[in-house]
Amino acid sequence: MPELPDLQVFSHNLTKIFKDKKLEKINIKVAAKLKVSEKTLQDTLEGQTLEKVIRKGKELYFGFKNGHTLALHLMLHGQLYLFDNENEHKFTIIELLFDGSKGLALTDFQKAATPTLDPEDNGVIDALEVSFEYLKEKLSARRTAIKTILMDQAVLRGVGNAYADEILYDAKLSPFSIANKIPDEKIKQLAQSIKSVLEDAEKQIIKAQPNIISGEIRDFLKVHLPKKKETSTGQTIHQKEVGSRKTYYTDEQELFS
Repeated sequence: MPELPDLQVFSHNLTKIFKDKKLEKINIKVAAKLKVSEKTLQDTLEGQTLEKVIRKGKELYFGFKNGHTLALHLMLHGQLYLFDNENEHKFTIIELLFDGSKGLALTDFQKAATPTLDPEDNGVIDALEVSFEYLKEKLSARRTAIKTILMDQAVLRGVGNAYADEILYDAKLSPFSIANKIPDEKIKQLAQSIKSVLEDAEKQIIKAQPNIISGEIRDFLKVHLPKKKETSTGQTIHQKEVGSRKTYYTDEQELFS
């Protein structure tokens, strides 16, 4: 699943491609998750000019000059594809056809990827805006493992499984630490690691594939490495399955319980 750094890069590149382009046609192939009718979506956005694409949490927001927004949530297996004239990609959820015969398709074989017209702001803070004070408040009343909290989109927007592991490795904090047992100094380090890890990952993705609009680049990660048994510094990487997801960590990460 694309996480915050991936989507940051996607949003910049999609803006470069489609900024000031007119959306001529929307084709909805899977309408089950639309919260409005197909006609309402088309009447609202067709003929409108795209102003920019930004990331909010784990969604891409296509902002149009008439003040309306189309949000795309890629979910676990969603992909974005550019096409000229005709879209030949299977499992398409929605097609956006811009002037100049350039189109964008959102696909998902699980049909879980979701387009939303004018999504409501849930008020949850973005991971890049997190502070020590905010984290301390959220962690103080929770007896939940810290990794679970980092991935909770109702607490912090944008972080998923891979980057939660990377953030906790950088902060030298065990993913199984109980939230309200973590001391202030570690919370401060965690807040710093959230921002630095995510910002560095964005730079690494741009360096590897500057024009990417879909998929994941993970080669530069330090601990969330399914095919490796050690970090680059020789630390043993442990794996533990929690629910349906694997957690990657080392013995050097301190446990508070």
